[in-house]
Amino acid sequence: MITRRIQPALVDLAGSFPVVTVTGPRQSGKTTLCRMAFPDKPYVSLEDPDQRRYALDDPRGFLGELDRGAVLDEVQRAPELPSYLQSMVDEDPTPGRFILTGSQDLGLRSQVTQSLAGRTGLLTLLPLDLDERTALSPAEDLWQVVWEGGYPAIHHRGVPVPRWIGAYVDTYVERDVRQLLSVGDLMAFRSFVELAATQTGNLVNLSGLGGGVGVSHNTARSWLSVLEAGYLIHRLTPLHRNLGKRIVKSPKLHVVDTGLGCWLLGIRSPDELRRHPLRGALVESWVVSEVRKALLSRGLAPRLHHWRNHRGQEVDLVVDRGVDLLAVEVKSGATLHRSFFTDLDRFAAVAREAVPPPVGGIGRVLVYGGDQAQRRTAHDVVPWRQLQGYDWSGEDA
Repeated sequence: MITRRIQPALVDLAGSFPVVTVTGPRQSGKTTLCRMAFPDKPYVSLEDPDQRRYALDDPRGFLGELDRGAVLDEVQRAPELPSYLQSMVDEDPTPGRFILTGSQDLGLRSQVTQSLAGRTGLLTLLPLDLDERTALSPAEDLWQVVWEGGYPAIHHRGVPVPRWIGAYVDTYVERDVRQLLSVGDLMAFRSFVELAATQTGNLVNLSGLGGGVGVSHNTARSWLSVLEAGYLIHRLTPLHRNLGKRIVKSPKLHVVDTGLGCWLLGIRSPDELRRHPLRGALVESWVVSEVRKALLSRGLAPRLHHWRNHRGQEVDLVVDRGVDLLAVEVKSGATLHRSFFTDLDRFAAVAREAVPPPVGGIGRVLVYGGDQAQRRTAHDVVPWRQLQGYDWSGEDA
């Protein structure tokens, strides 16, 4: 068992709000986190058919038995509960009274924001970050880390990666998708999920995704939203600051967990990943997820973007920190080359000419597959092993 880095942010929110809601993928560790942070609270899982039936049939009676508060797991399974919680916490707004978890972002967040606006703090827990994962099992090299991904069961219980992720995907397609929207052809949807994985690190192409499995553009858009709501993928929006007119405005698609992405791509070992044509894109997706985790673990809402112009010049990741921008380039190679810094410098030149320019300047970071950290005049060079030690938020400066 490992204490998650987000736990202090969870405890802190519970000191300010009567309800705290923790969302994230299934099996990312939400239940373990909440029970470790609040060991004295009653725990009720709404996956349990009896408890769910009680909550659905008699929500007042169900909550009446938990008047002092509780950890309510998978609360989206009883959609009316947040509405009944509203009146309870208005009468008694004791901080940290209820801790809610859920693994369907669209459904749960809509229920919570409508019923508990101003009454709940929100956190997102993704699978293990690099340091959390390394605390459970040694990280031999970058390819092993990217191939295994961060789901806790793989590292804590030692379940073989292909076996666990295969069962996870089957469960997701058969169960969660049916709850989120009516998919008439599950085989087509499964093919869509696999096709989406091939686009990791690339601009979203809804027509290509839909055409690849024989569904319409609108259906592809709907299905992609389902994958995002279930935390299988996320879309990295283009930077919206005024950086010129000839900027590509399409989002980029990234798998949230690269272990899952590798499985969907049929990559069955770290050695296969090392030789795979998408190895660079998967490392990029892994870095983007690691930066998200670093910010989420502090209770911050990540403002992550990408930048690309019509000449094909691009920066893989731009962290908008309010007063400044942090441009991040990702290279899977273990040897530094001067060319690695070219697009970072182009972006910095464009950003300096923006109206208005970033007040705090433009930081430039190269994350690469080697082991040597460097602090150059204009660039920070961050080895992959030191990702979680870097100050992505700017709060430690």
